[in-house]
Amino acid sequence: MTDSPPSTREHWDDVWSTRRADEVSWFQAEPTASLRLITGVTDPVAGVIDVGGGASRLVDGLLDAGYRDLTVLDVAAAALDQARERLGPRASAVDWVATDVTAWEPDRTFDVWHDRAVLHFLTAEVDRQRYVDVLRRSVAPDGHVVLATFAPDGPEACSGLPVRRHSAAELVELVGPGFALVEAPTELHRTPSGGEQHFQYVLLRRGTATTR
Repeated sequence: MTDSPPSTREHWDDVWSTRRADEVSWFQAEPTASLRLITGVTDPVAGVIDVGGGASRLVDGLLDAGYRDLTVLDVAAAALDQARERLGPRASAVDWVATDVTAWEPDRTFDVWHDRAVLHFLTAEVDRQRYVDVLRRSVAPDGHVVLATFAPDGPEACSGLPVRRHSAAELVELVGPGFALVEAPTELHRTPSGGEQHFQYVLLRRGTATTR
């Protein structure tokens, strides 16, 4: 396994070493949209990976729903530590991976790839292509992808870093052939400080799917 570049790892470790999960702008007490999309296309035997999951409470919701084949990947070990501490004994049911997804070499496939935290921070084309290469290697036949990034009218920066905003069509094009659009909801996210952020989601299926 290859570590992430120090600048990336150190930035996010610093963020998570100095803030609680409910203090960051992207915090969701209940990740309703992600849970709906994942549980709507799988059952609890599915293998699910949350890319950039960090201290997100998505893993809590999936455990509550009976899912047991769960992986949370994040570049910041400090974020994963917060999640493990919050979950207590239940953390042992989760595979925790501390690495940069663009340098990751997956040794298995997943039924669902979920990401609400990483893709919009990848502004360099080389990083975006590496991300897509890993995604395409990681999703099983008939598996699903749930991607959420800042929408075209969303923030231009987050956590002191520039971001790349996406429309649904841009996300579909980025992932490439073989993945069909199933659904493309939007979300108005309210930050802990009371601000508003617009997110664009896409649910994709590997293979043929009905667009709606």
